[in-house]
Amino acid sequence: MSTTTLDRRVATLGGFSLTFLRLELRRMLRNRRTLIFTLVMPAAFFLLFGTSRSYRDESAGAGNVTAYVMVSLALYGAMVATTSGGAMVATERALGWSRQLRLTPLNPLAYVVVKVCVAMVLGGASVVVVNVVGRLSGADLSWGRTLACALLAWVCSLVFAAFGLFMGYLLRSENVMQVLGPVLAVLSFAGGLFVPVDQLGDVFGTVAQLTPVYGAAEIVRAPLGADADLWTAALNVLVWLCVFVGGAVWRFRRDTARV
Repeated sequence: MSTTTLDRRVATLGGFSLTFLRLELRRMLRNRRTLIFTLVMPAAFFLLFGTSRSYRDESAGAGNVTAYVMVSLALYGAMVATTSGGAMVATERALGWSRQLRLTPLNPLAYVVVKVCVAMVLGGASVVVVNVVGRLSGADLSWGRTLACALLAWVCSLVFAAFGLFMGYLLRSENVMQVLGPVLAVLSFAGGLFVPVDQLGDVFGTVAQLTPVYGAAEIVRAPLGADADLWTAALNVLVWLCVFVGGAVWRFRRDTARV
């Protein structure tokens, strides 16, 4: 009895291509509910909580309190957008798309990179919307600091793109956003995004440094002139990024191993 060995061709760059990336972006942009949820909601929260007249007159670092709220909600919007973008993989799993990809030469890491890139595009759009609304609604911050805060918010949201992807592999499609919405809100409070860490008390302040939001919040608000331990914040971001990317790759391999 003879056996035949099938050689799988190794794709260039593991299967990553601009065509694949463009197709994923088009699929994302067709989901109007996701666009409204990630682009409109953070800006609406800013208008609701950050445009009080007293906030416009009260200083916070190099800007006013309205600018502080704008920067915080820009990061929150990027978090929601990138997490949602990554978590859409849960729907693909339910449709059997992940296992279908196992039949192709696509490398798991390349697939994760494509999904993260798509999520980052959505996160960048959310940051821009919140900052435009903030500048038009009384945020007093120099253009240079505004741009620095916005860029840092976008870069730091990379952690949550990986987080959403990881959760998309762990949770069922019908539950993923119902779970992640409240989880992001809790992490934002616990990590000092909505309430400064120095106002949380010693115990909660220490716990906050262990959450995924802490490092991103501290880095994003640094251009405002806020006191921050940037080394600890950067370490927090890098550690959680490695955890979520590693988890997403692990779950992708396990999810497709049945083919």
